[in-house]
Amino acid sequence: MSADVVPPQDRRDAFDALDRPELFESIRTRRIFAFLIDVIAVGLLTAAAAVLVFFVGIFTLGLGWLFFAILGPAVPLVYTALTLGGPTAATPGMRAMGLEMRLWYGAKPYPLLAAVHVLLFWFSISLLTPLVLLLSLFSDRKRLLHDIVLGTIVMNAEPLRD
Repeated sequence: MSADVVPPQDRRDAFDALDRPELFESIRTRRIFAFLIDVIAVGLLTAAAAVLVFFVGIFTLGLGWLFFAILGPAVPLVYTALTLGGPTAATPGMRAMGLEMRLWYGAKPYPLLAAVHVLLFWFSISLLTPLVLLLSLFSDRKRLLHDIVLGTIVMNAEPLRD
């Protein structure tokens, strides 16, 4: 059995903000900067993928250009699924800011959950306006709406290593 897999009977809330406040210090600020780093990374990856699709379109006599239709949503979705759902449980922006994501009982997120996490983030921002981000001001672990819905927690990575 993997170290990340916790049997259902042993699952309990692993990260209490009152017991370990160091896990949640300056989370909001770090998440904002991590988001900005990831936006830049996704933008660069999308630009590189667009150049690739352009040349594929030339070689396929225009058929490859159909990929331009899915390029916008596909790149950030794959980026998040592979990085946040990977072994580090953090996107490159999150790693740069010293953040990590865990499920409420301590396990690391898997790729499908990471993809759903980013989709819920964008849908909640689109439908409920950015004011939904204010929820973190009232949450003990500074969680956002999509974190609460999915049972995920973003926290400082360094105290987890201790």
